[in-house]
Amino acid sequence: MAEKRIIKKYPNRRLYDTTESKYITLEDVRHLIMQGVPFCVVDKQTEEDITRSILLQIIIEQEEVGASPLFSTDALQQLIGFYGKSLQNMAAQYIQQSLSLFTNQQQRLGEQMTRAVSNNPMTAWSKMTEQNLELWQRMQNEFLKAAGMPVSSGSSTTGTATTPTETPPKD
Repeated sequence: MAEKRIIKKYPNRRLYDTTESKYITLEDVRHLIMQGVPFCVVDKQTEEDITRSILLQIIIEQEEVGASPLFSTDALQQLIGFYGKSLQNMAAQYIQQSLSLFTNQQQRLGEQMTRAVSNNPMTAWSKMTEQNLELWQRMQNEFLKAAGMPVSSGSSTTGTATTPTETPPKD
């Protein structure tokens, strides 16, 4: 694994890449993320790790620029609603696991699409869909168990967990 690149944020709000010895922009930091370069942003004066703050700034910029934002107003309101509640940590873990699952599925989809060219495409899609449903069901059941909510019994991938009586509004 490559060593983490250190980026320093100066009081004038400029970011300095210590590896490249040059000032960079938030867009440059976004490119580091897209390239998978590990990095850490440190406040020059306090030496505090402010990576999360910089990442949130990048998300805000991308949400404003994108034709199709990743977060709807309802989704943002629901996320904000978790702060300060007992389920905040569980919600954070659930979101992290969901994103990891989604990323893994994207990678697997690419691999399976490559293999599907030489095989029957319908068989490949069917198998991949079945695997995705099974993984999603397991993750959902674990989340519901951790939240103390009832979970359907049985190992069937078509069974669904029971839902709480109060559900958040849909988009």
